[in-house]
Amino acid sequence: QVQLVESGGGLVQPGGSLRLSCAASGSIFRINVMGWYRQAPGKERELVATKTSAGSTNYSDSVKGRFTISRDNAKNTVYLQMNSLKPEDTAVYYCSASVLTSSVSGDYWGQGTQVTVSS
Repeated sequence: QVQLVESGGGLVQPGGSLRLSCAASGSIFRINVMGWYRQAPGKERELVATKTSAGSTNYSDSVKGRFTISRDNAKNTVYLQMNSLKPEDTAVYYCSASVLTSSVSGDYWGQGTQVTVSS
């Protein structure tokens, strides 16, 4: 059993910053990719950013230069530093992890954290 718990969402004014955190726990042998996705009302869930255990990153074009993903592999934790936030960044942000346990591998999701950018 693997759990992902996100924190750090909230209400922020346009141009502001937020930092999201996501900690994975459970019977984890190795985590390959950790990342962040988001879903705005009435829209499909979309990729925000991912980072492999080796350090390779991938960003959505809409957040490049504004968001930074980082990982603490020893703590099985991924972060998303969001700067220069825009109203269109408003969404529920979900953490994702590709996890290898002692018996199976699979993709796991957090419960989501709301980010609202509004004046």
